[in-house]
Amino acid sequence: MAAAQTRWQWLIEHLDTPVAALAAGGHCPLPAEKLAGRERDTLFHLLQDHSLRVSWKQEVRACLADLFGGRPFAKVIEAIDAAHRQALRGRVFVALHMHAGDGNVHTNLPVNSDNYAMLQEAAEAVARIMRLAESLDGVISGEHGIGITKLEFLPAERVTAFQAYKQAVDPHGHFNKGKLLPGADLGNAYTPSFSLLGAESLILEHSDVGAIADSVKDCLRCGKCKPVCATHVPRANLLYSPRNKILATSLLIEAFLYEEQTRRGISIEHFDEFGDVADHCTVCHKCANPCPVDIDFGNVSIAMRNFLRRHGKRRFNAGAKASMLFLNATDPRSINAARKLMIDWGYRAQRVAHGVAKTLGLAGQQTRRPPATTGKPPVRAQVIHFINKPMPGKLPKKASRALLDIEDPRIVPVIRDAAKVTEDSDAVFYFPGCGSERLFSQVGLATQAMLFELGVQTVLPPGYLCCGYPQTAAGEEDKGQAITTANRVLFHRVAHTLNYLDIKTVIVSCGTCMDQLQKYEFGNIFPGCRLLDIHEYLLERGVRLEGVSGVRYMYHDPCHTPMKTHAPLKVVNTLMAAPVALNERCCGESGTLAVTRPDISTQVRFRKEEEMRRGAGHLRAGGDVPVKVLTSCPSCLQGLSRFGPDTGVEADYIVVEMARHLLGEEWMENYVARANNGGIERVLL
Repeated sequence: MAAAQTRWQWLIEHLDTPVAALAAGGHCPLPAEKLAGRERDTLFHLLQDHSLRVSWKQEVRACLADLFGGRPFAKVIEAIDAAHRQALRGRVFVALHMHAGDGNVHTNLPVNSDNYAMLQEAAEAVARIMRLAESLDGVISGEHGIGITKLEFLPAERVTAFQAYKQAVDPHGHFNKGKLLPGADLGNAYTPSFSLLGAESLILEHSDVGAIADSVKDCLRCGKCKPVCATHVPRANLLYSPRNKILATSLLIEAFLYEEQTRRGISIEHFDEFGDVADHCTVCHKCANPCPVDIDFGNVSIAMRNFLRRHGKRRFNAGAKASMLFLNATDPRSINAARKLMIDWGYRAQRVAHGVAKTLGLAGQQTRRPPATTGKPPVRAQVIHFINKPMPGKLPKKASRALLDIEDPRIVPVIRDAAKVTEDSDAVFYFPGCGSERLFSQVGLATQAMLFELGVQTVLPPGYLCCGYPQTAAGEEDKGQAITTANRVLFHRVAHTLNYLDIKTVIVSCGTCMDQLQKYEFGNIFPGCRLLDIHEYLLERGVRLEGVSGVRYMYHDPCHTPMKTHAPLKVVNTLMAAPVALNERCCGESGTLAVTRPDISTQVRFRKEEEMRRGAGHLRAGGDVPVKVLTSCPSCLQGLSRFGPDTGVEADYIVVEMARHLLGEEWMENYVARANNGGIERVLL
């Protein structure tokens, strides 16, 4: 250990010495062959890239382990390791951000606020950095201006000049309130310690809020997530980009801990603000792809919603409650009653209210320039947000199972055209999901009709089932997991019952169903099977439209695209046998977002409407050609349909459009009649 101490001390004293000088003095730190071309490097460079190693484990701990070997000294070794961990935890690092060489001081010193010695060392380091920067003709500034740490090092005359300017241009302090003014330094700063959570938090669970804090702690605040975020709409809502939501989440957790650690009790308003941040997310997961540190704020939002639910701090939301009741229901009578009440009567009433609001000029104000919000707007504004775009009409009067009389959860429907089925015919398991079965039942029926026409044997699940994704995304993780587990057990029973059908493909017609069903491990249920979107299946079977004229198409790719095997736009172009342009941005429906937070949906739809108008304008090219926007998601179908009156663009589901052209305008009535006339085998489960 004495040798290690001597070596380490020598390294510290010669960190800035060039390697060439060390070699000339007879102190070559590495073999000569490894120093070729590095004569101008310093000893620090060799340590930094690990060409020269300094090892606590090999040079110190190994010696201590030999010295204190055996069971009697086990506690000594444990104490040594604990001291080493504490030393590692107290090391002060200086992170330089983006301003190397341009003269602006912009540094971060991460500290553990429960380590007083570390705080003192960091404060001394800051003072050294500021003195060094000014000695090199640098300035105490940075990309975001002067923060609370640098304020005390700013010359008094500069502060005075700024304060005079601020008083002249912003006397009421609207912009960066308190910035560079008396009291804006570290004197009143409070930084709670996450390490104290387990010991001092009485209400919050360490596993909940600690995991949320840990999931966002690596954010670099680079802003690469902003362009792809659906809720970041600069002209309507600038504040809720993932980067800003991470900042808000961190600040709110600090507020939680401050109030816990000072025994003041947590304000209900903080919980409401926490919920507001979580609400401003469509859970599209698009922010994860450009993030250099792999933060997925969709997963963070789900964790925040679960946290609020577990602690009973989530505000009651009538739209969310009604949506979950509809999605969680499995009894046919309950589903049909809810469908009648919510979809038939409810949508009709919403369309009437929309007409009134449009006549009075209320709806247009919001859609032309959506108001920016922080928190929830008043009830009156929310009502107008809810009715400013009309719900779709002309939906099938019944759910698809009701039309086919296959609502009994004790039977497994097998649908086939006996005249076309052969020994070589495919057998597929089709999971329609809530959107394709309960809401837009024409989607589920069109999927079945196309498979029926191809001579495919289609197996449906017994009864009405939800995949569990809506519950999971809404913060009801326990309910979503329970649904997933129950479905997997049920599907194993189906596979055992129908083991004579060699099912090799599981078909879906919804992107969120696809995402959730990927967790079901279908390869263990139907051995050797694959999970495939209906459009990709039709592509593989060579189905396509031919000779369609008089209409031009755009394609809206859902945030949760169900097409995972082939490029979605390529699939659509091939199926339609015509050029189909991609139409970007989120439609704003996002499952239940439009009914739970219509104000957020209005802001998201603002950019989508611009994209639809622009895309349709390019396709029309000055003429009056009908334009349709196609999608592969039932929820998006509802969202896109609501733009029709304002953009003149009709929305439809791809398979429905194909069924209309390939099977005729009366395709639905014809399919239901043929299926009910001997096309359905009901197998007792």
